[in-house]
Order: sequence, then C-alpha cells, then structure tokens
Amino acid sequence: MRVPAGLHLEYVSRAEYQAARWDDVLGVASFNGTPEQRAGAEEIPVARVRTHVYSADSGYEVWRAGKPAASGRHERVSFRHTGDMLFGCIAIAESEVAAEGARGRASAPSPLQEATMQAYREICATLDAQAYPHLLRVWNYLPDINGDSAGTERYRLFNSARQQALRTCGRAVTGRVPAASALGAASDSPLVVYFLAGRTAPVFVENPRQVSAYHYPRQYGPHSPSFSRAALLREASSLTLFISGTSSIVGHRSLHAGDSAAQTRETLANIDALLGEANRVGPGARFSLGALACKVYVRRPQDLPLVQAELAAALGSGARILYVQADICRQDLLVEIEATAVSSLAGAA
Repeated sequence: MRVPAGLHLEYVSRAEYQAARWDDVLGVASFNGTPEQRAGAEEIPVARVRTHVYSADSGYEVWRAGKPAASGRHERVSFRHTGDMLFGCIAIAESEVAAEGARGRASAPSPLQEATMQAYREICATLDAQAYPHLLRVWNYLPDINGDSAGTERYRLFNSARQQALRTCGRAVTGRVPAASALGAASDSPLVVYFLAGRTAPVFVENPRQVSAYHYPRQYGPHSPSFSRAALLREASSLTLFISGTSSIVGHRSLHAGDSAAQTRETLANIDALLGEANRVGPGARFSLGALACKVYVRRPQDLPLVQAELAAALGSGARILYVQADICRQDLLVEIEATAVSSLAGAA
C-alpha cells in the first residue's frame, strides 16, 4: 500500500495496531488501556489515556509522517520527529507533585495546577531544545475535570495553570495559540498531555459563530482557555486542518441542555462553519464534512445511539470516527467532537 505523503491520522483496532509498520509513525495515543509493547516500536511515544472506548474494535490513534522519523526524550517528554514535525507526550501524576508543590510555599498551587505547570514548562523546553517553535495541536486529559478543588472547578484550575506556564515560557495565551482539547479521564489517572509541533507556523482559524475561547467572559473562570478553534498547516502537497474540541456553544453560551441529539447537530454546525472559514483563508483548501476523521466524546453511554445517528446522517456511514466516553469541560455539555481534515493541493505529486 502506498504511504500518503505528509502528516496523516489513523484510528485503528488492537489487531491493526499489533500489525502496523512503524518506520514513519510519529506517535500513538491509546484509549483502551496500556497497549502491548511491539518489537521494533519501543521508541515510539505512546500517550496512555485512561478513558473508556465505546467501540471494542478501535481505541488507537496513530499519527504518521509519511517518512522516517527519529525518537528522543527531554526531561519527562517522550518525542519523535522528522525534519519538520514533532509529536510528544508527557504524563504527570498529581500525587507525585503534591508534596514538592507544597514544600516551602506559603500559598502553594493545587496538585493539578502544579502538574499542569510542570507539563507545559517541559513541553515548551522540549520544543525550544529541538527547534520546533510552533505548537499546532494539543490534547489534555485530566482526571475529574468537573470536580471541585477548594471551591474551584478543576478545569478552571487547569486553565489558570496552563496560562501561567505559557506566559512564563514566553508564549502567547491569546491569538496565536494552538488548537486544543481538554477532557476528563479516570479519577486515578495522571494528567496526560500530547501534542504536535512544527517548524512552519500554521494559520489559526476562529469560528464566526463563536466567541474565541481566549476571550470568554469571566463567568467561565478568571483565566480563559488558551486555544484556537482550529489550526491550518500547509505542507508541500497538502493542507491539514486541526479542529479543536468543539461543542454546542454559540457565542459563548452552551445550547440545548439535556438534548444530546440537538447538541450534536449544533456541534456539527460549528465544525461546518470552521471548515468554511478554513477554505476561505487557506488558498487551495477544499475541506468538507465527509472527509473528516473525528474523535467523539460522549458523556453519557445512553446517548451514544442518538449521537451516532446524527453523525451518520451528516458524515455518511463510512466516516472515520472513534467514540470515547469522557466528561467534558462544561457540565451542561454532553457531546464534544474534535476532527482532523486533509486537503490535497492541486498539482501536488
């Protein structure tokens, strides 16, 4: 089988994961427990996310570069890279940082904040050391995302710590910020962050139907989430669009409380608006809903059939979709969808 040129994403089953070839793999995210180690794949970075996958025949997210890649490690960040792209991952347990975070401080951050700040400082240090200055896409999985810690929701604590770490590292917290997602994980899980970075700056894309997340009003927390709605990367033969975790939000307000089908339709309308905006700002782009690879987070298992029916109607029966059970950043949101799209450039070999 001909290997596609440029960055591409695959959602694969355990059997496909075990049979995969590895020379061009940048990294893997596992959503169904710790994967068995494969001979020849020992240096591949694997982000082990402790969530439940709804489909027994999937659960592995494999990022390929279309060309050979080399592995490395910087502090606790495992990474793999080509000449223009880097995948990395880090996991930090809150229990590991609780004692050191409190030591010698009159007003210590929470363990989650400490873990978040350490993770982002080490990510930024890795990118500086390896000369990949542009964060393209980040995935964050934190336990008990909607839980309360000393009177503050944990997701809000995460946002404050992420923003503080980015500022400390001299990085933007509004505007030129990566596409991202933040979801819940098992209660005893570490904080897991994995990411893609490049040597070429992407175009950051906002949704005309939504307030930019980094401009949310203070009712959603003292520090807004530091992510763009999407990031558009141009390579030699293609454009890749990284769509952040997207939900039933118009303006800055959640819509359709309690109705998972209506939330799914509103989410798809937001994604369709992002595709239109990416086609407008990306010369040569021809993105469409039917060509998306989607990871769909469904909070309540009983809602899965409704969500699947809406996606089948919008994307077609052959769509590439990984369904994951996870808590979402707002407690009134039942569904979140992230997506990746590739558009070949005319005249590319």
